[in-house]
Amino acid sequence: MGCMTPASAPSVLSPPNLSASIDPNVQPVVSVSGLTKRYGQRTAVSGLDLRLPRGVVAGFVGPNGSGKTTTMAMLLGLVRPTAGEGTVLGRSITEPGAYLHRVGALIESPAFYGSLTGAENLRLFATVGRHDDVDVEGLLDTVGLGDRGRDRYRTYSLGMKQRLGIAAALIGDPELLILDEPTNGLDPQGVREVRALVGELASESRSVLVSSHDLSELEQICDWLLLIDGGSVVYQGPTRDLLDGGPRGLAVATEHEHELAILRSVLTDDGFAVDARDGALVVTAAPGGSSDPVALGAAINRNAFAAGVTVATLQPLRTTLEDRFLDLIRGGTS
Repeated sequence: MGCMTPASAPSVLSPPNLSASIDPNVQPVVSVSGLTKRYGQRTAVSGLDLRLPRGVVAGFVGPNGSGKTTTMAMLLGLVRPTAGEGTVLGRSITEPGAYLHRVGALIESPAFYGSLTGAENLRLFATVGRHDDVDVEGLLDTVGLGDRGRDRYRTYSLGMKQRLGIAAALIGDPELLILDEPTNGLDPQGVREVRALVGELASESRSVLVSSHDLSELEQICDWLLLIDGGSVVYQGPTRDLLDGGPRGLAVATEHEHELAILRSVLTDDGFAVDARDGALVVTAAPGGSSDPVALGAAINRNAFAAGVTVATLQPLRTTLEDRFLDLIRGGTS
């Protein structure tokens, strides 16, 4: 693989394809139908239909103001829906008290006492939540704060504060973990640490719903996606299915810049689907419409050799999550 990076360079990420592993007969952790929230004349969430399987890290994706936080607040009983119905862990969202003890959440910025240590804050949260025998040290180890649990909260960096917030959300070993923008405001190192932690938290017995407007961040950890725009769903399902739905093909660079126009003319005349982009050719299909990368690369090489052109790079391309999301909200096919 060459060093060229065209505009639609492939994602280096490979979330697992869960299409075959999700059992439709297993009760989802979250299921809502027609969920709506209006504030006067403004509609924050409009007729939302969601189904979240068990054991996934689900990315709740949408621009700022798209209704993510409002939806999470309705699932947690913090906001009353204007219309619609649903369940969380099999219990109606009209009775949040019946399931909230099985849910952990971090909504917006965590709130702790600055004069208390991390461990003391967690013990206080456990007492308030009526959780007995909480392994505070184990929680601190889980979120990477094992060596800072005795330090006062006010000495923590922003990333450490976010991790302590996640530790608090894990009190009681919840079946569903809801995290709203957990990396918001963090530096690159903090984002990397929290992202890795979130990816480790899902299991057969726990599902994670994490919201963000940073699509590249969620692409790296989520195997399930809930995409909304303007308070409505534009996609829900496995991450791999969405990414595989984008255009396929190869980005092609030649040894000499002037050869690029020659190769484009040769390929176009032979029936290839070709476009020029950022100093490279993007070839999405061979004559007849095939986009198989191996066959496509071989055909390009044969045509280039016949034209006396040296191909320097053949790079498989795949659209990113951002590409697919923008395509969907602009009315592209899913």
